[in-house]
Amino acid sequence: MLLQFRVQSSSPSQSSLHSPPHLCRSEERSALLDFKSTTNLAKYCSSSSDIIQTWNESKDCCLWEGITCDKLKGHVIGLDLSSNCLEANLTTNSSLFRLEKLQSLNLAYNEFSYPNISFGFHNWESLTYLNLSNSGYMNGSLLFDEISLLSKLVSLDLSHNGLFLDNIKFQMLVHNLTELRFFILDSVNMSLVVPSSLLHLTSSLEHLSLRSCNLQRNFPSQVFQLTKLVSLDLSDNDDLLLDNIKFQMLVHNLTELKFLILDFVNMSLVVPSSLLNLTSSLEHLSLRSCNLQINFPSQVIQLTKLVSLDLSDNDDLLLDNIKFQMLVHNLTELRFLVLDFVNMSLVVPSSLLNLTSSLEHLSLSFCNLQGNFPNQVFQLPSLQVLDLSYNFHLGSNLPESNLSSNLEYLNLANTNFSGELPHSIGNLKLLKELNLDSCQFYGSIPRSLANLTKISYLDFDSNHLQGQIPNVFGKMRKLTHLRFSNNNFDGEIPTSIFNLTDLTYLSLSSNKLVGPFPQNISGLPFLRKFQMDNNFITTRIPSWLFSLPSLSYLDLQNNRLIGPIDHVEMPNPILQEVYLSNNEISGSIPSFFLHLPNLTIVDLSSNNVSGTITPNMLSKLVYLEHLNLSNNSLLSVNNNETGVYYSFPNLWSLRFSSCNINKFPSFLRKAESLKVLDFSKNKISGQIHKWEIDGMSLINLNISYNFLTGIDLFAFAYLESVDLSSNLLHGSLPILSTTWDYMEQLFISRNNLTGEIPSSYCNFTSLIVLVLANNSLGGKIPECLGNLSDLFILDLQMNKFNGRIPNLFVNYSRLATIHLNGNQLEGMLPRSLVNCSHLEILDVGNNNLSDTFPHWLGVLPQLKVLILRSNRFHGAISNSMPVFYFPQLTIIDVAQNDFTGLLPSNYFKILRGMRDVSQADKVELEYVGDNVRADKGHFGHIGPYDPRMTRRGAPFFYPHFNYKYSVKVVMKGLEMELEKILTIFTTIDFSSNRFHGEIPEELGELNSLIVLNLSHNSLNGHIPSSLGKLVELESLDLSSNKLKGRIPEQLTKLTFLSVLNLSHNELVGHIPEGKQFSTFSNDSYIGNSGLCGLPLTEKCHNKEELRAPPSQLDEEDDSTTLFEWKFALAGYGCGLVLGLSLGYIAFTTGKPWWVVKKVEKYQQKLVGRCN
Repeated sequence: MLLQFRVQSSSPSQSSLHSPPHLCRSEERSALLDFKSTTNLAKYCSSSSDIIQTWNESKDCCLWEGITCDKLKGHVIGLDLSSNCLEANLTTNSSLFRLEKLQSLNLAYNEFSYPNISFGFHNWESLTYLNLSNSGYMNGSLLFDEISLLSKLVSLDLSHNGLFLDNIKFQMLVHNLTELRFFILDSVNMSLVVPSSLLHLTSSLEHLSLRSCNLQRNFPSQVFQLTKLVSLDLSDNDDLLLDNIKFQMLVHNLTELKFLILDFVNMSLVVPSSLLNLTSSLEHLSLRSCNLQINFPSQVIQLTKLVSLDLSDNDDLLLDNIKFQMLVHNLTELRFLVLDFVNMSLVVPSSLLNLTSSLEHLSLSFCNLQGNFPNQVFQLPSLQVLDLSYNFHLGSNLPESNLSSNLEYLNLANTNFSGELPHSIGNLKLLKELNLDSCQFYGSIPRSLANLTKISYLDFDSNHLQGQIPNVFGKMRKLTHLRFSNNNFDGEIPTSIFNLTDLTYLSLSSNKLVGPFPQNISGLPFLRKFQMDNNFITTRIPSWLFSLPSLSYLDLQNNRLIGPIDHVEMPNPILQEVYLSNNEISGSIPSFFLHLPNLTIVDLSSNNVSGTITPNMLSKLVYLEHLNLSNNSLLSVNNNETGVYYSFPNLWSLRFSSCNINKFPSFLRKAESLKVLDFSKNKISGQIHKWEIDGMSLINLNISYNFLTGIDLFAFAYLESVDLSSNLLHGSLPILSTTWDYMEQLFISRNNLTGEIPSSYCNFTSLIVLVLANNSLGGKIPECLGNLSDLFILDLQMNKFNGRIPNLFVNYSRLATIHLNGNQLEGMLPRSLVNCSHLEILDVGNNNLSDTFPHWLGVLPQLKVLILRSNRFHGAISNSMPVFYFPQLTIIDVAQNDFTGLLPSNYFKILRGMRDVSQADKVELEYVGDNVRADKGHFGHIGPYDPRMTRRGAPFFYPHFNYKYSVKVVMKGLEMELEKILTIFTTIDFSSNRFHGEIPEELGELNSLIVLNLSHNSLNGHIPSSLGKLVELESLDLSSNKLKGRIPEQLTKLTFLSVLNLSHNELVGHIPEGKQFSTFSNDSYIGNSGLCGLPLTEKCHNKEELRAPPSQLDEEDDSTTLFEWKFALAGYGCGLVLGLSLGYIAFTTGKPWWVVKKVEKYQQKLVGRCN
């Protein structure tokens, strides 16, 4: 909060000029009553604010409220109607101008209109005080002419009326009004006033306010001649520059100043030492957002009479601890201190203990304060305002007692304050605003909150509060803003909330509230925004929600709302946005929706809505911009109105994914405003012809997962995203007519397309995503794809491309994913891949590439997945790579190649992505691709779906980035497709090569490794006991080698091990028992004639082979954890992911019993836990 200083002369006091009975002059009483008859009360005001209605003839007019009379002659000399919400026309013949002895007139904060005719101001020859600020529209040219005649004016306020004052009129004003002492023109446009004109201001001027007047360029030095100035406000003139010389003149000449306000005046050239010359009498100094540089001006600390200091929003200003201590030590008179956005990172919070006890207003938001905030500040006896918001590393608890009883405003939002809310918070009976948004408070809400009867703003969003919200809102009659979202509240919604009469904003979203809503309510007449999304409310939607007279925004998505929506006889016509997705709402869309003329956004997706949508229904919602009815499998669209087309003038986005639609809705062909169309996952078949779509100007089209055999995309000139994947398209790739620099996402995977990639695709210079996978495309990959410098994802896998991989990657600094798996490519990997510094996935498996191991890819800092399997890579893998190579690699698959030599022990040492995964990473699962988005030129987190996003100057629904980052892994001979790749899933597959020698001990250091496959090589020696340190290992395959010796007992420590294959080696001795080893079958050990013990039938006989087995765990023991087995289908029940994929894992061969068993077991545990 910024304290604003307004100094005005006072109008004559009624109390000091009390008049005897019946002193009022009849002609003036008549004039006042005539004026009363011409006024009305503005619609937005209550009758209690209209004092003029109390005027009547039964009482002497000198005793009327707002009237002051001369106590000797009875003339009306003062009229104060400020802030009365009056509406009236002040014309030349207005009865007010008959009050010829008027000395003081205050009409501020009303809704008067001043027609373009002459006024009668010249009748008020004795007028000394005139305040017309915020009083309505007026013709400035005529007004200034009239006011310039009032030569006795001492105080003039014309601010905030939209006036324009040119240089001539200004000179006329200042030339005639020689008695002025108070001159206020805030928000009057003075851009054409020449600074030299200020020279003519009377030297007797004491208070000058030209706030937000569009004063230009150089600071008007003429002001410095006004040596009697007590108050100067030139703030909010953004183009005004005050250099050091002029500032020195200012402080040298204006020695009487008590108020100096220069907010938003550019003072970047002012040397801090110049502040030393400020008059010692200065009481109020405000230099907000003045571009003050670097060090805090210590000279301010010498101004010991300062009552108010505001240096906020000077982002480059640094205040250290020593200067802050000097400030609080010297400025003992301070009542208002505002330092928002001043860098106070070096200030020790305990220094705040020295703040003067007279402090009333302390605002330190965005100051980078750190550490423990001293609770004693909350106990300053005079403190009314405390704002510590957005000091993210500042924390403490709220004191249990002695909170300042005078507090009216407390803002701790986005700080590290924590603990339970104390009962003493109820003692703050003057509190109007309490903001604890995004803190660390926990526990329940104290019932003493009911004592905050003056509260208007209450925000506990994003804390750890829990329990039932107490029913404490009954006496909070002034509450307008209530937000308790993003906590852990449960139970029912307090009924007293629904009786609040002034509430405009209510958010209880993202809790565990169960409802129900009350059947009837008596409050919420002014509620505009209602958010109750992401809870567990299980009830029908009450009809009164759609009848709230002021409601414009309703969000109940992600609950358990049931049943049909009841009919509403008189729905609220101003309702604009309705979000009801992800519930269990059934029945048809209620007919009263069609009578909500201002609806702009409707989201009923993911429900059980049924029935048929007709074009006639949609056409009635003329302001509708966004409609989402996706994932309602019983919902269809009537497309039988042949020859009838609707324009839908405002419709931007239409989504019907996963409904019951079998024909493309041609009635949309004239929907010229439609930009986003999603009919994916339906039953649309056949061809979509040009005549069905040629009137649309789409930018985002998704018709994936249908049965389309063709579509004419030539109709769209401005497409940015197209998804035609998983259809029955055949023939060549479609030719698009879209403007080259518009196309950004193109998905045409999983069709029956043949032929080559058209060279025209190389012209899409803004292309970010190109996915043509799983077709039968052939020929060579066009070298001109190298022109696509913004390309982010290139997926051409599972086609028939041949020849070499072209040297495309010279300009590809933004590529994050390259999938070329399953083609017929040959030759070497292009060395230009090293330019792809953002590359996360490189998959060139299942081709005919012939090259050595690409150790040079180790310089890529983001590379996580490297798939080289089933090619002709050859030679030894170097054992001398730099330690910084492959810093984030988590999946490497070089299986089925022709690599030779020893396993690279030093290479395994540098794989930091497979070591020491933190517990936090395991709990907060992340996936490859989560930290990048496809906005051109930007890499950041993919944000939430926002219908108000804009692009190229127009409202825009940017589609969710729906590319699936998938890879195929092989386990126990089964190929699995992981549709989403956990960043903590780590695997090494060096199988089916010609490696020899021993398994390196260094592999045991990769303690986050989950899958290790070294099978089908010529490895010899012993199994290293260090593999027992691979505590996360779930699959170990060392089969078909020449390993000797015993199976290390240390492997029994691998409690997550679910797959073990040691078959076809030369192992001997007793098979370890217990824990996971009790679950493995004969297949794990077959082909090792020297092994004995369970599960083999061969028993161990000699003493050397016999061992006391460790305690055996039951196969059905429930002690295993979430990562007991991660190769599983998607989670069920409460939505927790069990496995590596949020989607599914596709098995290309069979359904292995060992996976099914693990899934079923954990699924039972998971459902029980959720319930």
